[in-house]
Amino acid sequence: MLPQKNRLIKNNDFYRLAKTGKASFSKEMILKSVKNNLPYSRFGIIVSLKVDKKATARNKIKRKIREILRLNLSLISPGYDFMILTKDKIKELNYHQIEQKIFELLKNFLLKEDKK
Repeated sequence: MLPQKNRLIKNNDFYRLAKTGKASFSKEMILKSVKNNLPYSRFGIIVSLKVDKKATARNKIKRKIREILRLNLSLISPGYDFMILTKDKIKELNYHQIEQKIFELLKNFLLKEDKK
């Protein structure tokens, strides 16, 4: 599970990211990012009803993304807030494909010596 300090929880944080965040796009998800002036990065994951009507399917996608982020937290530059918005095509991907897509979107935020 992603540590509490690395999670975006407040609505104001999501609103700020939605309005001022820089976006990166793929067919399966959108990554928005903004500087947060903290010594660590925080993440918020949004899986809407458009992806799947079943809560269990949406939660499974969120769990996969959180686990990918938790395992690779040390590779991501600190000091940013990230919001991951998923699209319906994400249902077609397995764990490793989701991991690859996240790294493609995060490539500008990976630490220089640890880029995949």
